[in-house]
Amino acid sequence: MSLPACGCVAIECNRGLGMGEDPLITAVRSGDENAVRILLEDGADPDVLDDQGTPALCLAISAFNSTIASYLVEGGADPDRQLPDGTTPRLRAVDSGSIGLADCLLGGAALIGEATRAELLARARQWHEMGPVAMLRERTGASDAVERVRIRDREWCTEYHEIRLGGITVRDGHTGILTLLEKHFGLHLGIDELAARACALEYPDYEHAVWSEIVRTLARRQNDETWEAAAALRGHPDPLHRRFGAEVLICLHLEAELTDVPSPFEQRTLELLLDWAKEEGHPDVLAETLAGLSHHEDPRIEPLGLSFLAHAAPQVRAVVPSTLRIVNSERSGRQTFTSEGLNVLLALARDTDPSVRQVAGYGLAYSLNPEPAIGDTLADLLDDDDQQTRIWAVYGLAERDDPRCIDGADRVGPVDEYESWSWILGAPSRYEQRQREREASATTE
Repeated sequence: MSLPACGCVAIECNRGLGMGEDPLITAVRSGDENAVRILLEDGADPDVLDDQGTPALCLAISAFNSTIASYLVEGGADPDRQLPDGTTPRLRAVDSGSIGLADCLLGGAALIGEATRAELLARARQWHEMGPVAMLRERTGASDAVERVRIRDREWCTEYHEIRLGGITVRDGHTGILTLLEKHFGLHLGIDELAARACALEYPDYEHAVWSEIVRTLARRQNDETWEAAAALRGHPDPLHRRFGAEVLICLHLEAELTDVPSPFEQRTLELLLDWAKEEGHPDVLAETLAGLSHHEDPRIEPLGLSFLAHAAPQVRAVVPSTLRIVNSERSGRQTFTSEGLNVLLALARDTDPSVRQVAGYGLAYSLNPEPAIGDTLADLLDDDDQQTRIWAVYGLAERDDPRCIDGADRVGPVDEYESWSWILGAPSRYEQRQREREASATTE
């Protein structure tokens, strides 16, 4: 079966624009989330069709826009609408490979009938078992080269590969969609099977949406059985499985902390991670255990972290700052470190690895410590090759009312996703405003 022309995948969504087009269709095509929300609140038909007969919801799915898709579903769009090609918007969301889209179209999952559940599960399982490339080749008949691009889903803060073949684009999140559907439909898979799914991803790929969905699925179970099974992975011969087990343990504790009830996993997770970090030989797994310890307070954590200050692997050195003891902190996130901890940050800011310097720069930027060495070290980072390190250096200098932030701001360069960085990037302007206010105050005195 070939893929529908504008169903489960991203295709050209800008055709059909012109005089007389429905305003909601125009807003969906342009990705104007605010306009879609307002139009629906004002009574627009959520099931409106474009001039090709495609529902607005399918256009949102084609564009991988889960926010607009959720607005449409909440506004009354029918996710089970039968389309001319025999699919439904829910099936197209599964085909898209976007876990966020599939999740948005699962609203009222308890009301989904058995036949629809079986169809959705079968479709997701087919993509999972065959893989997106094989599925696209079978459905499109294309034999040309596959284009694979790493992308970040800003709405869900997860990453995918977008796979393009024969003019069709899908995301490689189908295994996560299968896991999502199983969770919603009450299918309780064991941790070994879910770990195997996660560890079958391209290694190392801990930021991938599928990995995140599987870990989150297990963390939300909040039971001793899951904790013990994750802890048992500490002895697995494959380091990827060990890292998976460590992340599940950490997330079980973090998920519990979101409730008003004390975490039943806190103390045993702390003790396990302390022992594990002392014995773990693989740098990725070791880094995860140390990062997990940052969510606990215990006097044993900082000395353990400092013991890895000169570790050969940069990913291990980069998590050492997370183990440092905080003397006090503010709601803004700024912190005061011990003298020893501050010296560690200053040393790591001169590390040979850019990822380590970035972490150290972040720590220094948010430090409340008054030592002049912090400003001088941040000034040295203004010429770092890594843009985020330069950003943290400018921000830290501005927060310390150091005039070197003005010159540093000119060295940052164009910033992707400017809106998410706007408060940080605006620090030099706020510094200048404070200076003007001080000068004005001094004049009036």
